[in-house]
Amino acid sequence: MTYDPTGRQLLTPVDKEAPDRVRRLRRLGLGEHPEQAFDTFADRLAEIIDAPYAMVNFIDEYRQFFAGLHTPSGSRSGGELGAVAAEGNSRHLARDHGYCPHVVVRRKALVLEDVRDYPRFAGNPMVDETGVRSYLGAPLIDRTGTVLGTVCAVDTRPRPWGRAGLETIKSMADELVEQIHRREDGRL
Repeated sequence: MTYDPTGRQLLTPVDKEAPDRVRRLRRLGLGEHPEQAFDTFADRLAEIIDAPYAMVNFIDEYRQFFAGLHTPSGSRSGGELGAVAAEGNSRHLARDHGYCPHVVVRRKALVLEDVRDYPRFAGNPMVDETGVRSYLGAPLIDRTGTVLGTVCAVDTRPRPWGRAGLETIKSMADELVEQIHRREDGRL
């Protein structure tokens, strides 16, 4: 675990790869604008996982950006996730909110059936400010080895995601990375 000099546990991990990720995202033209293809992907993920929220999330040094977003109302605004959005754009979220930054630094999937069961995650602002109770996410690792972001699903109630949920989110992440590669190669 990571600690600050005062001995408190930090909720958001140090991300030493962020500058390289930002350069790669800019080269790919990702992480700054919503895209219909990513919204459609998030819709499909929500349907397959049967979750009220699903996201395609690209992460830079300071914030997260939901390039793809599924909400229960279909609003695509992300405002339903609460008043934690930064900079007046509800597709942005501060880097210290949520669980995707942990997935990016860990470079592997994260399954939290009830976030309140884990001291490291229970204190995250997403619990009290938005009511998030469960999280399922996997990293988007491209051909250069760069973790671009995540695909994830969240629910406002505890969920037994299980092995099936883990395998599904990992498979969906692989599918989206292949889509990003096809786009980069001009095959889309």
